[in-house]
Amino acid sequence: MKKNLLLITFLCLSAFSFSQRKSELIAQIDNLRTELDSLGQQLAEAKREISSSTAKAETLEAENVGLRDANATLLKNLGNFSELSKQNTKNVNSAMSALAQKEKQLSGINDMISANDSTAIVSLTRIKQTLGENAKVNVSEGIIVISNSVKGLFGSDTGSEFTEEGKAWLSNVAKVIMANPNFTTEIEGLNITGEFGPTFDQVAAVAKELVGTLNVPSDKLDLSAKDGNFREGINIKLQPDYRAFYAQAKNSVKIAQ
Repeated sequence: MKKNLLLITFLCLSAFSFSQRKSELIAQIDNLRTELDSLGQQLAEAKREISSSTAKAETLEAENVGLRDANATLLKNLGNFSELSKQNTKNVNSAMSALAQKEKQLSGINDMISANDSTAIVSLTRIKQTLGENAKVNVSEGIIVISNSVKGLFGSDTGSEFTEEGKAWLSNVAKVIMANPNFTTEIEGLNITGEFGPTFDQVAAVAKELVGTLNVPSDKLDLSAKDGNFREGINIKLQPDYRAFYAQAKNSVKIAQ
């Protein structure tokens, strides 16, 4: 009887102990589940943060790539702009140099033209002193024009023999031509009838008198007969030697280059 009682007591104690341990295990399991749920939430939160951080990192990387590309493009454009600026500066300097060269050339030609005009004006004073104050002398576009009427030279419109007055006038004209060796001379006959034959004969007579009697070099004279447009007479035109002028201008251009 005692043995049965002890056995029952032992079994009861064992059952109670097992029950207690089971309760503890269940409690531990519940705690572990609670902790597991908490860890699961923390893991989920961490995953969300990681995902968000990854997305931000990818966005920043994309922006960084864009910025690098934009920076590279900007640097390239700056380089191109610098080269273009250098080229433009070079072109401007070249154009300015060419302009200065042209201005120098034109300045030399203008100086020669001014010198010819000045020479004509100075010569005009000397010519008037030679021919007399009443002589018909003027300057037009750098050309000195000495004029006389046909009647004053030949006594009539169609005459070819010089009057004494005409011979004296031609003698002074010859002095003017000889005193201005840098000028060329044109003997111009003006006609209002349209019959240039007699006019040219008169021009030739003037040339013959200047060359044959008054010793003017024949290579200094050019002859012409023209429509006088309601004017007639003989003009002696003294003008710069344009061939020499052009040669001098051409040489001036070469020197300026």
